[in-house]
Amino acid sequence: MMYAAFRSIGAYVPSKVLTNSDLEAMVDTSDEWITKRTGIKERHIAAENETTSDMGAKAAELAIKRSGIAKHEIDMLICATISPDYFCMPSTATIIATKLGLDKVTAFDISAACTGFIYALSVAKAFIESGMKKNVLVVGAERLSSITDYTDRGTCILFGDGAGAALISATEDKNEAIIDIHTGSDGSFADLLMTPNGGSGSLHDNPEREAAGCFMQMKGNETFKIAVRTLTSDVVEILEQNNIASSDVKHFVPHQANYRIIKAVGDALNLADEQVVLTVEKYGNTSGASIPMAINDIYESGRLQNGELMLLDAFGGGLTWGSALVPFAGKGK
Repeated sequence: MMYAAFRSIGAYVPSKVLTNSDLEAMVDTSDEWITKRTGIKERHIAAENETTSDMGAKAAELAIKRSGIAKHEIDMLICATISPDYFCMPSTATIIATKLGLDKVTAFDISAACTGFIYALSVAKAFIESGMKKNVLVVGAERLSSITDYTDRGTCILFGDGAGAALISATEDKNEAIIDIHTGSDGSFADLLMTPNGGSGSLHDNPEREAAGCFMQMKGNETFKIAVRTLTSDVVEILEQNNIASSDVKHFVPHQANYRIIKAVGDALNLADEQVVLTVEKYGNTSGASIPMAINDIYESGRLQNGELMLLDAFGGGLTWGSALVPFAGKGK
């Protein structure tokens, strides 16, 4: 039996910082209001000429370097993104592969919003366990500033840019294996979080409405309630099905959307503060890049060591959700 192991992590964060104070000059909001409702203090914004694939490639380069695996051994690249370089084609994954110098690898994008990294991880796991691939590069990369309306105070306070990447490799050692991954969706709630225009679902009859609809739109209160309920039930289920207690989880790495959501789920699981990974204050919501960026933070701080169990958890537009039990099978820091 061949298993999938989480070998390495890398991330890239743009240098430009957009603080809550900066937003006060742009929309009717305040640092106190944003912090109280979201826990966010700042977010990073890509440079004018910096694309999603640029950021994804930089995060991937670091993940490859840390893995000890040669580039020619990588045989698949999956990119989770809702802010691709091009909305129709080519995929951002193919562009990242070329920027990395990966020759003729299988490469494609996944669109599952904030759950994208977990969805991509599940695909990598399946390809490796089937024997079809051996080393899969999973990238979560977002330039959300390109689809954010900075006149809408309900959304512009939330989102930032960045990228994270992980190298998932085949192993015969079950102790290194990704234990389990759950994913789900419910399209009946699609209108809670979406970019309504730009695809075949648009009428394309009003240029002004069409342009406005290419920005993210969210019904915040409804999304919050469903997120807390869904995330809690999903992580409880994956722990119970695998006979793992919450106390056995070294690092709970949730999607970094809102501190209140993270707090509610952590409390429901009776997790101690030191188990919960928090980066939302300094990065905001980076959608598909959120979880790998958070994992990279605990890796670079020395908190993440070889063999430690991570519980990943995410919820996003679609609606989509997912959770994963993942031992870190790298070298630590």
